[in-house]
Amino acid sequence: MTPSDVITQVRQIVQDTRAPYRYADSVLLGFINTTIKRMVVLRPDLFTVIGDIPVTANTVLQDCPAGAVRLVEIFQVKNRDTVTETSRETLDQTYPQWRTDPPGDPVNFMRHVRHPTKFFVTPRPTASVTLVGEYVIAPDDYTLTDEIELPDAYLPALVDGTVFLAESVDNEHVNSGRAKLYQDSFTQLLAVGLQSRSMTDTEEGGLDPKQVI
Repeated sequence: MTPSDVITQVRQIVQDTRAPYRYADSVLLGFINTTIKRMVVLRPDLFTVIGDIPVTANTVLQDCPAGAVRLVEIFQVKNRDTVTETSRETLDQTYPQWRTDPPGDPVNFMRHVRHPTKFFVTPRPTASVTLVGEYVIAPDDYTLTDEIELPDAYLPALVDGTVFLAESVDNEHVNSGRAKLYQDSFTQLLAVGLQSRSMTDTEEGGLDPKQVI
């Protein structure tokens, strides 16, 4: 799936299939990239990456790599042991000296509840430490021929989101409700995709385990 594929369907919906076009390819490409950034906010789970997370030595407060939108998980110290999530409030109450422990390989991480890309580790890492984790990152803007890093099943949502932006430019379509129609379809498709995960990502298919025969 490329932006050109999206544009072909968008032009059919907005009835802009013959030159001279009302919307240049460059304009529609801008709408596509904006729609993808909206998807990052609405469905961050679609834009996760797993990789190394460099850390700053001798400090408990850490940050995700540049460009990250949200931390998902810390798995381990690279080539070493697992790092387990815990609550900073709990640690503050039960082991208040955790911030001043000698540096070493972190064994726990805690989310910074007011900052989605920052997190705490204990003990403070030494200079040789790199973590392995998962985080959300927004893709760079696509060109017309780039492969969009989304499953093809999300083509309809991407088309609807792009049509919404295109129709929003035209006051007639805003007043008629056509723009809102595609905005609602865009958000609903993304929401349904998230809700359906309970049917595929659990052993009981989203059912109460007591109801499973």
